[in-house]
Amino acid sequence: MFDIDSTRSPNPFFTEEHQQWRSQLRRFVSREIMPHVDDWDEAGALPDALWSRAADIGLLQLGFPEEYGGVPADIFHIIVAAEELARCGAGGLYASLLVHGIALPPLVHYGSAQLKAAVIPPVLRGEKHISLAVTEPGGGSDVANLSCSARKVGDEFIVNGEKTFITGGMRANWFTTAVRTGGEGFGGISLLLIPADAAGVSRTHLDKKQGWWCSDTASIFFDDVRVPAANLIGAENQGFLPIVHNFNQERLGITASCIEYSRVCLQEAIEWAQERQTFGKRLANHQVIRHKFAQMLQRINATQAYMDMCAWAEQQGQLKIADVALLKVQATETLEFCAREAMQVIGGASYFRGSRVERIYREVRVNAIGGGSEEILRDLASRQMGI
Repeated sequence: MFDIDSTRSPNPFFTEEHQQWRSQLRRFVSREIMPHVDDWDEAGALPDALWSRAADIGLLQLGFPEEYGGVPADIFHIIVAAEELARCGAGGLYASLLVHGIALPPLVHYGSAQLKAAVIPPVLRGEKHISLAVTEPGGGSDVANLSCSARKVGDEFIVNGEKTFITGGMRANWFTTAVRTGGEGFGGISLLLIPADAAGVSRTHLDKKQGWWCSDTASIFFDDVRVPAANLIGAENQGFLPIVHNFNQERLGITASCIEYSRVCLQEAIEWAQERQTFGKRLANHQVIRHKFAQMLQRINATQAYMDMCAWAEQQGQLKIADVALLKVQATETLEFCAREAMQVIGGASYFRGSRVERIYREVRVNAIGGGSEEILRDLASRQMGI
């Protein structure tokens, strides 16, 4: 087997603790995930027991407050987690298993003490689940135009509307939900924690997906759902800040996954080329093929270096919005290039299910669209530049 780690550029910000965390996670992924992930993906679901196993090694708790059962971590611990989970080549696993990583932070930073105590500990133990419900059928990345409404009546909000493409939506016990409580634009948005078992909540499983098969995805419907006003996360009509608070970390996580998927593609292509005989010699001995590997590694390492610097800047509170936006775009473009080139090297065998490359190729687009599409992020970056 080709040692893909030998191509990894050193990270000047890594400590021995980060390396130990990688080793621990790699053992977990090799033991608990790699032997089963193909079957889980074909079945379209992850086993319930996986969450408790992930909690046993501190994965679910990573970076959350210790007072609620969390484990101290910096951004590089989180990046390592994204990388190691991506090694299995199934994006739906990372997206579903760690969906609380985007759904819990608004509650952690802006929720009441009562909500935190009730929700965070069981989620971190893997006993309960929470999802982020922002996207709507007519909205997509245009969060400012969401229409799911919450009308305040006494000490309750009455919620009506629909959310879609909600990762972990069928399993969730709570939804961190963006609703319109005021006028148009960002200023009329609030965040509500809505129990999934509240009267008037229903959901539909969305299973006709190109990729992320093992991640449950749902449409959520709210029909006169009564939610206590105490479930408000942050101030009324000021929910946009809690929503965007976690964007940097989310995009860094997506970037780390995309870089590792790209490495998987490079590894699979090299191993194939070292064994495959064409025109009297190994495929790897053809100059045109070796150049493909060099171009793949060039893009992977350049993106890795950009991510390392952005992660350091995030840790220092200095990360620019334009940088993290363009980093995510670069990561998905690198992934698309590497997935394509790996398919070209492996040829027809890569077109059939059962290989990591085939699955990664199918899942390129969800990475390029989710967490901010390439077009949205380029435009965001240009506006941040003052253009």
